[in-house]
Amino acid sequence: MSYGKKLRESIAGPGTTPLIGVYDMYSASIAAKHYDGMFVSGFGFAASYYGLPDIGFIAWPDMVAFVQRLRGAFPHHHLLVDIDDGYVDPEVACHVVEGLERIGASGVILEDQKRPRRCGHADGKQVLPLEEYLEKLNKVLETRKDLVVVARTDATDEHDILHRAERLAATDADVVLVDGVRSVEWIKRIRKVVGDKPLLFNQIAGGKSPRLSLGELSDLGVDVAIYSTPCLFAAHEAMDSALAGLKAADGRLPEVDPASGVGVKASTSLLERNIARDRLVPEGVGV
Repeated sequence: MSYGKKLRESIAGPGTTPLIGVYDMYSASIAAKHYDGMFVSGFGFAASYYGLPDIGFIAWPDMVAFVQRLRGAFPHHHLLVDIDDGYVDPEVACHVVEGLERIGASGVILEDQKRPRRCGHADGKQVLPLEEYLEKLNKVLETRKDLVVVARTDATDEHDILHRAERLAATDADVVLVDGVRSVEWIKRIRKVVGDKPLLFNQIAGGKSPRLSLGELSDLGVDVAIYSTPCLFAAHEAMDSALAGLKAADGRLPEVDPASGVGVKASTSLLERNIARDRLVPEGVGV
């Protein structure tokens, strides 16, 4: 079964499919223990690979190379990839989609922002004319073979949000995403206009959208939930705390609990899973 078909079947199944944002191979190694789906976050990748904000700095060969490493280590996991605006041009977007499908990506998200782009939960976003975006989207849809394609709008005007969501739902895209949704009421309104088309909801800590459980999202008719930055922000907080503690202790490392602490043994054990003959599959998840 193709990776696209496996993700499509998961989306069509009961409940809301969670995809956890990862930003490097280490965060992916941890996420793979707990969930069977990953979201290759543009926010996280820009932060970790370049040390830059998510405003359009990502070069597509870097993203493709990262996804290739992910697929090599995690052959059983869903990999949904954020390709921003398709790296501007429709021709580039199609080339990237071909490459990602060839190396085993499960799906991509293509947004309708124009440059300079912004994180979906930031202020100051601007969108392309709808017909221009639809032309790019349709070229991508004609290019993919079985890859899941998520059509995303970053519209902020209330009328435009619903109009674009309805138009995106009428395409051959597999899923619709309206980013930066500000309330449960708006999720309901968007769910209504997209009809039977699967709906994706993006959650990011400190973002504009409400914090909702998978059960709550399922009740609202949301089919997929991406968590853009839980690993990145947790690492930020933990590293900052650890280094502050190291400084306060005059450089003396803390003791590591041999049963539950993270030291060289636990870290090496985690990474050895990625080269094991039988690659890691989350507990309770079939292959």
